[in-house]
Amino acid sequence: MTPTPPAAGPRRHDVVVVGGGPGGYATAFRAAVRGLDVALVEQDQLGGTCLHRGCIPSKAILHVAGVLAEVQRGDVLGLTVSGAGIDGEALGAFRDGVVTRLHKGLEHLADTRTTRYQGRGRVRGRVRGRVRGRTADHLEVEVTGDDGTVTALSAPHVVLATGSRPKLVPALAVDGEVVQTSDQALWFSQAPQRAVIVGAGAIGVEFASMWAPMGSEVTLVEALDRVLPLEDVDSSAALTAAYRRRGIEVLTSAQVRGVTVEDGLASVDVEVDGEERLLTADRVLVAVGRSPATEGTGAEELGVLDERGYVVTDAFGATEVAGLWAVGDVRPTLALAHAAFAEGAVVADRIAGVADVRAVDHVHTPRVTYSHPEVASVGLTEAQARRRYGEDAVTTTTSTLRGNAKAIIAGSDGLVKLVHLAGGPPGGAPGGPGPGGGRRRGGGA
Repeated sequence: MTPTPPAAGPRRHDVVVVGGGPGGYATAFRAAVRGLDVALVEQDQLGGTCLHRGCIPSKAILHVAGVLAEVQRGDVLGLTVSGAGIDGEALGAFRDGVVTRLHKGLEHLADTRTTRYQGRGRVRGRVRGRVRGRTADHLEVEVTGDDGTVTALSAPHVVLATGSRPKLVPALAVDGEVVQTSDQALWFSQAPQRAVIVGAGAIGVEFASMWAPMGSEVTLVEALDRVLPLEDVDSSAALTAAYRRRGIEVLTSAQVRGVTVEDGLASVDVEVDGEERLLTADRVLVAVGRSPATEGTGAEELGVLDERGYVVTDAFGATEVAGLWAVGDVRPTLALAHAAFAEGAVVADRIAGVADVRAVDHVHTPRVTYSHPEVASVGLTEAQARRRYGEDAVTTTTSTLRGNAKAIIAGSDGLVKLVHLAGGPPGGAPGGPGPGGGRRRGGGA
């Protein structure tokens, strides 16, 4: 279908936010609270990947997996339980019910605080515009709907918040059935019998914790030398030990050479320690990270992308193009929903002219991986701290949870690790290490 040319004269707003995920709607709502006229553009469903294909549906299923895992140790707890298993239809209804309830609430907020436009937004360049009785240079955004209709918007400020998508690798051709990304893998009627998860970052280890209690034989394949490579090494070791005790196979420093699919089964060719292994599975999850979804947004033409496709901004989310901002996964910062919320609040406040706005401190932004056991952290890892302050300037304090009452009751284990300057209090005193000298917790029960 040939797109309909834009109508004469764009629709004027104070702010146009392109992308309705956590970063986008957080920016839009904050700007609206500050009294600005906000347009919110989304081509798919409001809430983005987090609400519909990521954080929320995965946590709903992880909750079910956690309940099942508790039932499976019922004999230890004094419970007599038989026939516990997964009803795929009921599980799907529970997952979808959680998402639908949150989506309806979010749509209500958006309808009452913003002007919504359905379609794909693209920043086209500058036009002269008049808003609130003032004429100035505006950025123009074209919104193309599914039917090809084009609506032109303009505003002195445009915020790119188009999120990210699963990263693909040439050796693993995704077919959406046997070989999947996280976009498809949450929509199962029954857990796989044998699963190979390529990538042991947050997404990979969460799926391992999801499928293992449901009876899946799970193998994690990680190219680097440990699982959760962005976390502290002791957290990685604690999680690896816990997984192996539960029968989850963990292969690190492993390279996937290719995959073939025949009759619903995948054969995954993996090289580990110089030796070839052939893994067979009815589900292969490609979880090697995510890439910024900036194609087609106009950002490349405006010259604000780096070599990896991320939007280049200052600490406050502003690009070198006056009036163009970015928040969330399109920036090379923490790819976490609450980090995107915080970035959105900062950008909205800067646009609104709020005094003394502080940039988001990404080093001290809390991070949680919803594996079992969970891994939580804030601040620098031990290795990062030693690189920053020197080998002899950093010390650590580690306590296990083996004597912790809650951990004993839950049948779990773990540790708390504090990274601090030698001679200083755990976590670092104000005025001591400064940003990045904070404490870190890992491998919690």
